[in-house]
Amino acid sequence: MEDFLRACQGAVLDNEAKTLAAKMGVAHVSLLQRANPDNDAHHLTVEQLFGVLLHTGDMRPLKALAGDFGFDLIPKTPPAPQGLALALASAGKEVAELTLAVHAALEDRHVSTFEKTLMREEINHVRASLDVMDASVKVA
Repeated sequence: MEDFLRACQGAVLDNEAKTLAAKMGVAHVSLLQRANPDNDAHHLTVEQLFGVLLHTGDMRPLKALAGDFGFDLIPKTPPAPQGLALALASAGKEVAELTLAVHAALEDRHVSTFEKTLMREEINHVRASLDVMDASVKVA
């Protein structure tokens, strides 16, 4: 918990606290007091922490919180957009391959562990192709 609280304070102090406070709609002194882990009288609210993360892009508090619970915070890399026709064709191909994998698994009325693995891989391919489709639509 100490690492998390210190990370919150660091995010405030290292990102122009006066400017940050103005963006968040709180008083500069109040933000500094709330972010100070040594101040037992005031604490950041969830909304204020969200504001710090949103306006600074400083993810140290989230990384510290994740670390306290045994997780790593890894940024998601957005897919590169494609032309809409190409993105649609790729998504359709992946759905078709998933459909074929499911039909093949159901032929003998028993889905083996190997077949489940193949279907899950195809599901992941469909998800990835839909992410590309979404990125492509955003820039179209």
